[in-house]
Amino acid sequence: MSDSALSQAEIDALLSGGDAPGGVAVAPRGSEEDRTVLQNFLSATVNALSSTLAGSIENATLKGPEVSFSNQDVLQEQLPDMVTVVKADFSSGFPGEHMFILPEDAARAIAGLMLKTEEDEIKMDDMTLSVIGEAGSQLVGSLITGLTNKTGNKSIASISPEAVNMPRATAPLPGSDFPVACYQLDLGDGKTRQLWEVFGSGVAAGIAHALKGGSAPAPSRGAAMGSMNSMMGGMQGMGSTPGGGMGSANVQNVQSVQFPNLMPHPTAQEHGNIGLIMDVYMEMTVELGRTKKLIKEILGMGEGTIIELDKLAGEPVDILVNHKLIAKGEVVVIDENFGVRVTEIVSPMERANT
Repeated sequence: MSDSALSQAEIDALLSGGDAPGGVAVAPRGSEEDRTVLQNFLSATVNALSSTLAGSIENATLKGPEVSFSNQDVLQEQLPDMVTVVKADFSSGFPGEHMFILPEDAARAIAGLMLKTEEDEIKMDDMTLSVIGEAGSQLVGSLITGLTNKTGNKSIASISPEAVNMPRATAPLPGSDFPVACYQLDLGDGKTRQLWEVFGSGVAAGIAHALKGGSAPAPSRGAAMGSMNSMMGGMQGMGSTPGGGMGSANVQNVQSVQFPNLMPHPTAQEHGNIGLIMDVYMEMTVELGRTKKLIKEILGMGEGTIIELDKLAGEPVDILVNHKLIAKGEVVVIDENFGVRVTEIVSPMERANT
């Protein structure tokens, strides 16, 4: 190695977000003001998150959260030996790292309730992880809606959330200091479980800045280094994890709406079969509302007649594929055309009942 080359220790320092020789700047620990702003926003949003969760799990509630700054070593000491991580990085608006972390037993309980199966019969397989990812997707959708309403930023989106079960030591935590929101989760059985929401330092700073009335700042070089470290650690630690694949999700340019999130992850054989119908068109309909009228009322309609629907102003519209409800959204205007921004993916159980 030449004198001008970086040593392994220097490379490790750069990737971990620490100070490297030569004075390379790194992302500073967030301010107490930013922590308070994030705490206040999440506290105001927790009821919406709780309602979203209760839509799939009856009587489930979220309380809190308590927001604090942490790092990899400190948070890993608080986690149980096995955890389920729902990786849901923001792809636009406030791009960067974002995830939910559950104890494995809490993930089993959630999957059991959503699948109507006894908890002790739940295996942490692809189906279970898909259900946990679905629950995470609903939470992220509710969070994005809250952020959009508070900041006015309509570009906020995340990658398709993906759940992976793993030892706590391999959890893909951000490389530098980061804020953690710790919620108290009750699944209706009176037992309190913890749910951690982790934000990358750059994401948290951007959200806090926007909530205070500013535009989202560009991520610093140190924050980018921390994100690189997390992606590399995630790919190394999860490459052989059953039900994995999260490492590749970190480096793909994933769009904000991913239709594969609407169903359990297919097997390799199913991938081959579904390829045969990928070019088949399906009718997608956005339904503003419905109503019923007598035949004499319909025959009496003319120009200027006002038809009152069963939806209130501001309620989400229904998104249907082949007349089957799959999602809900809000109407937006793109140039001179109407569009719909997806705010909620309907759970498999709800789709089966419609």
